[in-house]
Amino acid sequence: MLEVTDISLQYGASQALKAVSVSAQVGKVTCILGRNGVGKTSLLRAVVGQHPITSGAISWQGETLGSMPPHQRAQRGIAYVPQGREIFPLLTVKENLQTGYAPLARKDHSIPDDVFELFPVLKSMLGRRGGDLSGGQQQQLAIGRALTMRPSLLVLDEPTEGIQPSIIKDIGRAIAYLRDRGDMAILLVEQYFEFARDLADAYTVMDRGEVVVAGAIGDMDEAEVRKHLMV
Repeated sequence: MLEVTDISLQYGASQALKAVSVSAQVGKVTCILGRNGVGKTSLLRAVVGQHPITSGAISWQGETLGSMPPHQRAQRGIAYVPQGREIFPLLTVKENLQTGYAPLARKDHSIPDDVFELFPVLKSMLGRRGGDLSGGQQQQLAIGRALTMRPSLLVLDEPTEGIQPSIIKDIGRAIAYLRDRGDMAILLVEQYFEFARDLADAYTVMDRGEVVVAGAIGDMDEAEVRKHLMV
């Protein structure tokens, strides 16, 4: 289980997170919802080690992560699909996927079959440069790269942003498959409410760097949640 307990985070004098707590369990999807600029990405950056927290604690599988750098968190099974995808545009699809080998032992340097089963278009484009793919294909590549790391915690930052509807459905099916496989916790930041609601087991809504409502998806008050998503 991932346990984020009362964490705060600052960018200079600006406080991005204020005593935020959230958890994510293996075999389940926890979704973080909220408008732009409320601290969702800052929360994910704290979890994966890209920005230090000023107080609170983050633990994964019983180990407190503290100031552990991102590469050591990756070695512990934490994989991050950032907002904007951040694939390598001049590398081929195959080379992009192979960058997921970085935290793995040499014996595990192979692309899992699941990557091509979930996103068959990647197999047909292995020799094409990442920058030549459409936005939706690049998002599939970014998720495939994370899966190549064989993660036990998959952290996704707005995977539907700017993506055509047909690929949004593919990504939704992939997340549901990974959840149901039962060996991975999934922490998902999303603004597309219906997408999140249909996938999530638990949800947390943020506003101005704080958690304003959270719970099991079955207990969600949709009107209350939508109120916090309105601009």
